[in-house]
Amino acid sequence: MELEVKRLIAHGKYAGSFSFDYVPPENLCLVPLCKIGEVKVEGEYEIFDDDCVEIKLTVKYLLAGQCSYCLNEAKKEVSYLTEVLFVPEKDDENYYYDGNKINLKTAVDDAILMSQPHVLLCKEDCKGIDVT
Repeated sequence: MELEVKRLIAHGKYAGSFSFDYVPPENLCLVPLCKIGEVKVEGEYEIFDDDCVEIKLTVKYLLAGQCSYCLNEAKKEVSYLTEVLFVPEKDDENYYYDGNKINLKTAVDDAILMSQPHVLLCKEDCKGIDVT
């Protein structure tokens, strides 16, 4: 889950792609009674002259558990695309890296957090628990 920026520059690879699978920590799931399955991470990077690195990141995973309305089994395929910038000097708006290697864990975890729905439903028109 690392990009070795200095090594990529040394090899003249200023742009490219990557992919890996990631098992997120259980506490990353914000939807009650649900779990996030293995996350497929795909991305493209571009290294700029000032050593800033732009990354287009896609996370895909299965969110599964109980419906937030009726408690029946539910699941949803989630796909989320984001663009992030890693900079070698700390600022308040971007991700920081040491100028050598980028650890993508924080950016991937943030993408997973941002991608989650507020509720998980068994079907779009779920009416909730039938009490009749």
